[in-house]
Amino acid sequence: MNDLLKQLISKPLPDSEQEILQLLRESLQSLALLALWRSSFFEHAAFYGGTALRILYGLDRFSEDLDFSLLRPNNNFSFKKYGNSIIRELEAFGFKVGFEVKRKSTNSEIESAFIKANTLRQLIVIETPSSITSHFDKQKVLKVKLEIDTNPPSGFGLEMKYVFSPIQFAVKSFTLPSLFAGKMHAILCRKWKTRVKGRDWYDFAWYVGKYPELSLKHLENRMRQSKDYIKKEPLTEHNFKQLLDNSIDELDVVKAKEEVEPFVDNKRSLELWSKDFFKSAAEKIKIV
Repeated sequence: MNDLLKQLISKPLPDSEQEILQLLRESLQSLALLALWRSSFFEHAAFYGGTALRILYGLDRFSEDLDFSLLRPNNNFSFKKYGNSIIRELEAFGFKVGFEVKRKSTNSEIESAFIKANTLRQLIVIETPSSITSHFDKQKVLKVKLEIDTNPPSGFGLEMKYVFSPIQFAVKSFTLPSLFAGKMHAILCRKWKTRVKGRDWYDFAWYVGKYPELSLKHLENRMRQSKDYIKKEPLTEHNFKQLLDNSIDELDVVKAKEEVEPFVDNKRSLELWSKDFFKSAAEKIKIV
């Protein structure tokens, strides 16, 4: 392991395969953010989503993707100009990766790209014990997905957050009330009919316990853009609470627990989950 990488990954390594893979993925995420900062990406975009919460605000669950929003609409945005910077940064730390931009459909407002790497090769780079690597498929590919909203709804707040490992750098992020609004939009408006995303509900409980302020205006703007709120009058706190109450009534709590369980260490916290638990949590939201 080279000296730069030792600043990012300290010994001893976790002793389980799942934890080591999470450590590897989070290392690639952090280095991708560093590369984007070096290439002035955050002059045009902001970090948000679950990984932003984990890296910048201490969310205690693992998150897979890097989610961003442009600061203003631009349908011509492409991750292509940042690919070489990301590859170079990761190579400086000893990782060998590729970068691929997903072909964007004509009506999509989301641009996606992937960092791709041979899993076994990267595990060797971080000096994973042979007791774990010996049974790994040599062809297995690790992917880190990057997504950006190229037509962001208005009304979000911004702040600069500082990251101190592996070196000091700055990331432009949505403020916590705006992040919470994005999470509530996912809970209220996600179009999946047969799949429950328990991670959304885990984050919801985390927000109300630590940062319960929610930007109702930004939530309304998101809901209007997705055509989930089309009334002429503004979204009120009463209407929002009613929509949330309905979502809780429709929640399959068992499926939500099953979905989020692989992403959290403190699985006992999930034992509290019930519809009454989430309705009690909803009462703690503070509208700003």
